[in-house]
Amino acid sequence: MKGWLKFPISFLLLAHGSVAQLRLVALPGKSPLVTFRIVLTSGSEVDPPDKAGLAYLTAMLLANGGTREMTYQQLTAAMFPMAASVSAQVDQEMCTFAGATHVDNLREYYKLLRAMLLDPGWREDDFKRVKDDAINNLKVGLRGNNDEELAKEVLYQNIFQGTPYGHYPGGSVSSLEKIALDDVKQFYRLQYSQSNVILGIAGGYPETFPESLKRDFRKLPEGAGFRPRPKPASLIEATRVVIVDKDTRSVAYSMGFPIGVTRRHPDYPALLLAASYLGQHRMGGVLYDEMREKRGLNYGDYAYIEYFPQGMFLMEPSPNLARRYQIFQLWIRPVEPPTAKFALRLALYELDKLIKGGIPEEVFARTRDFLMKYVNVLTRTKRAELGYAIDSVYYTMPNYNEYLKTALAKLTRDEVNRAIQRHLRTGRVVIVAVSKNGEELKRLLAGDEPSPMIYNSPKPAAIVEEDQIAGKWPLHLRPDDIQVVPARDVFQ
Repeated sequence: MKGWLKFPISFLLLAHGSVAQLRLVALPGKSPLVTFRIVLTSGSEVDPPDKAGLAYLTAMLLANGGTREMTYQQLTAAMFPMAASVSAQVDQEMCTFAGATHVDNLREYYKLLRAMLLDPGWREDDFKRVKDDAINNLKVGLRGNNDEELAKEVLYQNIFQGTPYGHYPGGSVSSLEKIALDDVKQFYRLQYSQSNVILGIAGGYPETFPESLKRDFRKLPEGAGFRPRPKPASLIEATRVVIVDKDTRSVAYSMGFPIGVTRRHPDYPALLLAASYLGQHRMGGVLYDEMREKRGLNYGDYAYIEYFPQGMFLMEPSPNLARRYQIFQLWIRPVEPPTAKFALRLALYELDKLIKGGIPEEVFARTRDFLMKYVNVLTRTKRAELGYAIDSVYYTMPNYNEYLKTALAKLTRDEVNRAIQRHLRTGRVVIVAVSKNGEELKRLLAGDEPSPMIYNSPKPAAIVEEDQIAGKWPLHLRPDDIQVVPARDVFQ
């Protein structure tokens, strides 16, 4: 594809033999705000099998602990007048440290940031606090208060079981409890290396600043530690269901299957358009119209071809969640228990209609035009633009914004429909539900009886007719295909 070797932003790459060292993405500009994104291309996939969450604890301790010379409280006090901080995000293949400061405070802020990442204090009290927070995040935040996110993470864990992706990035309660401060120090020594780091900076920084940044991070060792051999998810031979039994008022669904499509794949723009047509996050789509607007089943119905954590809190996905393996996913947000089986059937019925009938021509053009503008929303801030630029370095592809606009402009409806038929399906799917009375839901899903919809007021004949078809949609589920797991055991 023409243009793949042209990068409109400044990339400074240092090579050491055949291994790129200290990759740096620089986006100079006139903004008085200087943004940092320091990305380690080594995440939870390198966690030892018995210590899931080690990458997470390491990153959180660096971002929320002291340095060799300053306690965490002193660091916080020093950053307060600058209205600045450092945050950490941990995923399977990336750990990201992000922060921003006014250019007037650049020298002092960077001094603190540099010490946090290159000269950590490794204090036992900081480690205990961070570890306790991580365990509470699992028990209270994920298991206790976030049914939608819980279903999504159980889905990923199930699909990728037996692979390096087969555990939640934040670990499990039992694995976190086993991790000691020495484990964190060892992970840092093995994985925080020049070959694993992408340095990112954007804004109105001095021209010579990137050289200082590179010089400082050369203090890291050159080579990286163990990296697991790439291993895709196992073939899903038949549709299976995991029901997380929890005392909750509604049912939250996440369902999906692995796809061999990342941003580098030729079918990525086509599948992105298909997902947008089905359900653009928080903006509607076919699923949203059919399930919420016409039938009032629930709050939101969306489709994804890339990992999108914390979706109930965000309008757009966060950058620096790049992965070699992705899944196609439908997210059916809370459904009342009496309509839970019908909602599941309707979602699969609408997906089947897309696979068999494709996207209508007029809707295709509208969706494509929307995405060509929406990419500007994704990269509208320097923080996001820098994040997407780093992801492009990881995927070894051009600037995301320009690449996607160019690809979408050339895309045809027939190409999208062929990609849909190549990659999407309604069978051999993993379905995760978070629901009260899990055994009762299991009985309902394993039965072949229709699940009719009952409305408080009359509906148009077309909807009633379609409900009769969707209400009998075959799920092909046997009791042995459905597992009920108590919520207290999830990520335990």
